[in-house]
Amino acid sequence: MSNLLYDNLFGFHVENDKPFLTYYDGSQISYDAFLRMASRFANVIEAAGLEAGDRLAVQVEKSAEALAIYAACVQSGVIFLPLNTAYKPAEVDYFICDSGARMLIASDATALHSVAAARDVILHNMEADGSGSFTKLATNASDQFTPVPREGNDLAAFLYTSGTTGRSKGAMLTQNNLLSNAQTLVNAWRFTERDVLLHALPIFHTHGLFVATNIILLARASMIFLPKFDVDSVFALLPRATSMMGVPTFYTRLLDDERLTANSTRHIRLFVSGSAPLLAETHVQFSERTGQQILERYGMTETNMNTTNPYDGPRRAGTVGMPLAGVELKITNPETGATVEDGTIGQIEVRGPNVFVGYWNMPEKTREELREDGFFITGDLGFIDDQGYVQIVGRNKDLIIAGGYNIYPKEIELILDDQPGVLESAVIGVPHADFGESVLGILVPDDSGLLNLEKITESVAASLAEFKHPRKLVIVDALPRNAMGKVQKNILRDTYRSAGLA
Repeated sequence: MSNLLYDNLFGFHVENDKPFLTYYDGSQISYDAFLRMASRFANVIEAAGLEAGDRLAVQVEKSAEALAIYAACVQSGVIFLPLNTAYKPAEVDYFICDSGARMLIASDATALHSVAAARDVILHNMEADGSGSFTKLATNASDQFTPVPREGNDLAAFLYTSGTTGRSKGAMLTQNNLLSNAQTLVNAWRFTERDVLLHALPIFHTHGLFVATNIILLARASMIFLPKFDVDSVFALLPRATSMMGVPTFYTRLLDDERLTANSTRHIRLFVSGSAPLLAETHVQFSERTGQQILERYGMTETNMNTTNPYDGPRRAGTVGMPLAGVELKITNPETGATVEDGTIGQIEVRGPNVFVGYWNMPEKTREELREDGFFITGDLGFIDDQGYVQIVGRNKDLIIAGGYNIYPKEIELILDDQPGVLESAVIGVPHADFGESVLGILVPDDSGLLNLEKITESVAASLAEFKHPRKLVIVDALPRNAMGKVQKNILRDTYRSAGLA
């Protein structure tokens, strides 16, 4: 019995001396060296007592070693649970508790010691340079590991996406989910072994891990592996690359630099944008400056990629293209679920081998969002235009996307509501020139006179990752409500659309 994902992404690279990762300084790690590292890690995981189906949580800075943990989990059949490095201990505690993770590898293990102790979790650290207690254990481990048999329907990863109720949901992704999407994207975007991807994305996110990395592995290509996006580094390395994937913020920051020209980008055959809407203005400006059209696609945690603008053919600004091969997409009436005519705005639903199998330990939420016929209700609103392109106009779910990160207001509202002097709160997203959206907190004071914006800001900073922090807090007398008492956030968004947060 084989291990489907390992065999198709990793296994055939054994003894392949081709560079897999290249660092800014020009140093490299080959495919074979990377896989030997992953095998040592898999032996450490097995020696710790983890078995196929157990969960391993990772909150570490981007490095080759961090990426090798993913490969080791695939090899050993352990479910990989990547966590945003910005999450605070209280947030990590929830993920560990909910997932039942047996091991946690963290860059700041000291801060998470109490979390690990309370949850009886094996704790290791891994520094930004890849060193640490976990890596040290692997030093003397064997660089050979027989992959644990796993089938396509076996779980490969959990990715947590917050819910509007404030409780984060663990999206369960199978081996088939990840492999099928990678295979489809390699074909759609014409990736070959000659490609060199400039990788400046985080690897705790679908985009940087399951899209970018899996494509490169499958195509037998290479990556220039940057720890994070840096304008100077990107311009220095563009001549050595053939492709780049990014969030809209990457492209707005490149446009702000006079070095962005047709000459500086002439080696790149493909620029891809995703994780948040790309402004049509950004698309047009980039094309005018470089002569190249950014390819925008549409995906999400629960599905990986659903649609893409064409590689050959018009990449239309303001659209996310057409469904990928094997993916069905329809627009439905949010109230009835009936399919609406092309050109009519409704909720976007998708079905295909890329769609997850449900939320961990949340059968009711799974039934709400994943229909019996396999269609997933994305929560996004859009329509199919007269040329067959999908256009997204908003979200049915109360979601904010800032700089490619998903932010769910309820999580922030629960903290704001708990502050002295606050009667209630509402959190909304407002337009931001760089990040796409920014977080605005709206507070209604109680009669105590204790509301203190500075202290509230400090409390939020101590509890939540920085990207979730409201960039501004506004005090109002009351929140607008409909006849049923529900807060009308559409009115708030219209009121504060020009809140001066850009």
